[in-house]
Amino acid sequence: MKDIVRGAIIILFISGILLFINMKLNEGGGRGNKNTITVYNWGEYIDPDLLKQFEEESGIKVIYETFDSNEGMMGKIEQGGTSYDISMPSEYMIEMMREKDLLIPLDYSKIPNVRHIDPYFLDLPFDPDNKYSLPYFWGTLGIAFNPTLLEGQTFESWDNLWDPSLKQRVVLVDSARETIGMGLNSLHYSLNSTDLDELHEATNKLKKLKPNVKAIIGDEVTQLMVNGEASIALTWSGQAADMMYENEDIDYIVPEEGSNLWFDNMVIPRTASNIDGAHAFINFMLDPEVAAQNADYVGYSTPNLSALDFMDAEVIEDERFYPDEETRNHLEVYRNLGLEMLGHYNELFLEFKMDRK
Repeated sequence: MKDIVRGAIIILFISGILLFINMKLNEGGGRGNKNTITVYNWGEYIDPDLLKQFEEESGIKVIYETFDSNEGMMGKIEQGGTSYDISMPSEYMIEMMREKDLLIPLDYSKIPNVRHIDPYFLDLPFDPDNKYSLPYFWGTLGIAFNPTLLEGQTFESWDNLWDPSLKQRVVLVDSARETIGMGLNSLHYSLNSTDLDELHEATNKLKKLKPNVKAIIGDEVTQLMVNGEASIALTWSGQAADMMYENEDIDYIVPEEGSNLWFDNMVIPRTASNIDGAHAFINFMLDPEVAAQNADYVGYSTPNLSALDFMDAEVIEDERFYPDEETRNHLEVYRNLGLEMLGHYNELFLEFKMDRK
């Protein structure tokens, strides 16, 4: 019996030493350290020089990780295995994360640079009063096209994509909300439709697009368009801007029936272990000169009104990427439709993709 007790004491003693060592290692520069923050962002969605600048100015080391979908990002935060201090989800995902109690309310006493944000981009339905999030980038969904590879086609309407002359010319983004949404928009239905008849009608119309669809892919579309291997793409405005920077023949348009006006906002997840550092990072990214540099690098539109003073006039006056308020009012923001309805969107999108094979 004494041997058992002695063994238990030894095990407890060793466990205590290991726990102490682990705590010291964390204090020395790992995750959870008050001198460290972990940022979880979309790929290629920040100027790396700004991460270095933040580290130099704040003394806080940045661990940077990326995700490729809102759902994947939320799943990892929900699991709680990593102490993410900052993330940049899209509007409908912020709604879902709020409902799941995955976000920490912002302390505006630590974010004085919020005054630089254009009021138009604040207090939106997915986060009333911006209790949990502040805008990072915004943009639209539309059509990138290369007129030099086409025979005079224009894309003022979504229906133009169904032109029989465009066989094997159209590249679609591999995302249910965007592709099914294009079908809904072409029928003058809401992007947030929960009417199953409308959703099936949109899917059936998309199936008729099948002969024109060259591929359904992700970020690879940029290089295909730049190299002239594709001539038409359903894409986001910032991705279109990247294409246009590399190939001046490419143009971008939002069809007249309307489209998606999207927002990616900065949030502090419940997993955060350095909340002060997270607030410092948000405030840094909202500095007008920092926001301007980031927008120049990434290519998406900044919601930072003061940042526009530091940007090229040719960029901010381009209504393809900075549409006026009247145009924006014809666009629609994605809402959280609930898991069951999102399941319907995903099933119909899969049905559309399988029908192409």
